[in-house]
Amino acid sequence: MEKMEEVLIENKPSTYTLEEIIGPLNDVEQKFAPKQLYVAGQLPIPLPSPRVSVIGSRKASPKGLNAANIIAKFLAKNEVIVVSGLAEGIDSSAHKGAIEGNGYTIAVLGTPLDRFYPRKNQQLQEFIMQRHLAISQFPIGYPILPKNFVIRNRTMALISDASVIVEAGNNSGSLHQGWEALRLGRPLFIWNPLMNDPSLNWPEKMVKYGAMRFTDPEEVLEELPSQRIIFEVIQ
Repeated sequence: MEKMEEVLIENKPSTYTLEEIIGPLNDVEQKFAPKQLYVAGQLPIPLPSPRVSVIGSRKASPKGLNAANIIAKFLAKNEVIVVSGLAEGIDSSAHKGAIEGNGYTIAVLGTPLDRFYPRKNQQLQEFIMQRHLAISQFPIGYPILPKNFVIRNRTMALISDASVIVEAGNNSGSLHQGWEALRLGRPLFIWNPLMNDPSLNWPEKMVKYGAMRFTDPEEVLEELPSQRIIFEVIQ
């Protein structure tokens, strides 16, 4: 794993429970909710809705990166908060698309808030922590372990009203979030080109459990809960 560097946090992160961040939890959500979340940024708590995760492979193709950017930008322009994991590839493209669409984005980290991974995303993470929102369930000083990123995917599914997988191989960590979304009863969308890839064995399996293929991000909007006004934040 690439070496992680420290990030300067000007203000002490705020601490919340998941229920304080997204509202009342049902029994299943309470079972999987982290005990505490550390938050840095400007979005209001509790978070406005709707919130959609746009996720996928770290080693994404140019087509996948472009699709993630377009999907995130469309959602942002339609007042959807774009959630992702600040990883290389699809995640980074989704965050940037939301910002370019003059919307808001949330980064759910697999590291404490004072660390960044990959290193190339330092500037993007610091911008999100200042102008948008970054969330971690790992306190400052917590050891960095590969399993943290899998745990993070479950938390990201909990925070999001729906999840979108843009591009992912058979062993992609994004699949963990896809199954978590289905377990929670949240809408899961699969970008249609993945359904036609004979090398992938997971899209059809997820569709059998309720995932939906889509070709136009407008289809995602139609499945989201009623939108609430996104409160104006400090610019």
